[in-house]
Amino acid sequence: MLDAIRETRVAEREAGGITQHIGAYNVDVSGRSIVFLDTPGHEAFTLMRARGAKVTDIVVLVVAADDGVMPQTKEAIDHAKAANVPLVVAINKTDKPGANPDNVKRELAELDLVPEDWGGQTVTVPVSAKKHENLDQLLEMILLSSDILELKANAKRLASGTVLEAKIDRGRGPVATVIVLDGTLNVGDNFIAGPIVGKVRALIDDSGNQIKKAGPATPVEVLGLTSLPQPGDSFQVADAAKARHIAAFRQTQAKERVLAAKSERVTLESLQEKIDSGDTKELPIIVKADVQGSSEVVADTLTKLSDEKVNIRVIHSGVGAINESDVLLASASNAIIIGFNVRPDRNASNVVERENIEIRLHSVIYKITEEIKNAMEGLLDPTFKEVRVGTADVREVFRVPKVGSVAGCLVTDGRITRSENNQARLLRDNVVVYEGKIASLRRFKDDANEVKSGLECGIGLERFNDIKSGDIIEMFTIEKVQTTA
Repeated sequence: MLDAIRETRVAEREAGGITQHIGAYNVDVSGRSIVFLDTPGHEAFTLMRARGAKVTDIVVLVVAADDGVMPQTKEAIDHAKAANVPLVVAINKTDKPGANPDNVKRELAELDLVPEDWGGQTVTVPVSAKKHENLDQLLEMILLSSDILELKANAKRLASGTVLEAKIDRGRGPVATVIVLDGTLNVGDNFIAGPIVGKVRALIDDSGNQIKKAGPATPVEVLGLTSLPQPGDSFQVADAAKARHIAAFRQTQAKERVLAAKSERVTLESLQEKIDSGDTKELPIIVKADVQGSSEVVADTLTKLSDEKVNIRVIHSGVGAINESDVLLASASNAIIIGFNVRPDRNASNVVERENIEIRLHSVIYKITEEIKNAMEGLLDPTFKEVRVGTADVREVFRVPKVGSVAGCLVTDGRITRSENNQARLLRDNVVVYEGKIASLRRFKDDANEVKSGLECGIGLERFNDIKSGDIIEMFTIEKVQTTA
């Protein structure tokens, strides 16, 4: 769709095309400018919001007229709602034989996005990117929405904005892609981007041309940084001495913010205390499950637990492994993640540790409700914390007479042991397929009690033979953790 808008509009502009690497598209509409931020999915959008930055005024949600609302569409809606950003819906592929725009509108209405022509507030525009139909109407509706929102900026101020992306360029050094939200940025200006200071050496627009200045709502690449800022960092022009002073202050603030965020995260153990002190009126929850039916039942059951003290709000529910996007949404919304028969994938696990997000994993629905109820009443029993011992990737499966299936594995992390205290779990696409004990562990033809990371081994699971190449075997132990009042 962006390509179609670009093709339609570039012919009318004197300057040439739009380069992909800047991550933003500047489109001219009747003398007015719309900037499309091209983020990979909504991860960048959520990551920025997790850092407190709001760079998008309007989200354009593209829904295919033949497919309707897909799980990833629902996920994008949840992210936009959590960020409190208004939506304009583009119903695409209306030229296809199976297109059914009314069905899309019905599905949107079920998600509390009632179309305007059905008496609601959501702007919907039927378009065909392939045939370039109604693209002008979509752009006009975006401008109309911006007029209603009264989005304004003052070009005469010193520039301020947000860092969208930052990278090291071999020939040019540290380069930041910045969107100017207010004021005008000039070559030669001293600036601060997050905790990084610099002086604008050059400005490059979205067509790859060097420019002398950039006004409000202009995406530009800025050269002249001393180091790399983070996406979502605020950017502003200031004199050199003031910039250095602000940079030092921001570095201190950033350290304090990280520590505070970690201590302020809502946990089930601290929920009752926060309710009593009046800090928590709402408990945001993200639900991920192995199948759609379970996801809906868990979300519905948890919502019904709300009482006059605390409102339980499921901000997102979905199917499949807990991914990085879920964890970033939890970080931005201070939510708890409930996993039902699923696990965090590897990327998500790293972010969970960094952002200190609480994840509760279950395989029985009533235990989830019991745990949340007890947390609300301050009756949470000592919780059991899972400690991972090791991970092994299944490379091959051997059928052994009288024994069954044996997994030929490579231990990728920690160690695999036959200790009585340890349990094993088989994951397929991060969904739990089996939990139990290891029946046999071998190095070549010899029995082994322990196999360390980097080594190969054969693993047999107790009373379980449905092992496939590509599965992952996790070893873990359970430790009791006393709740804190």
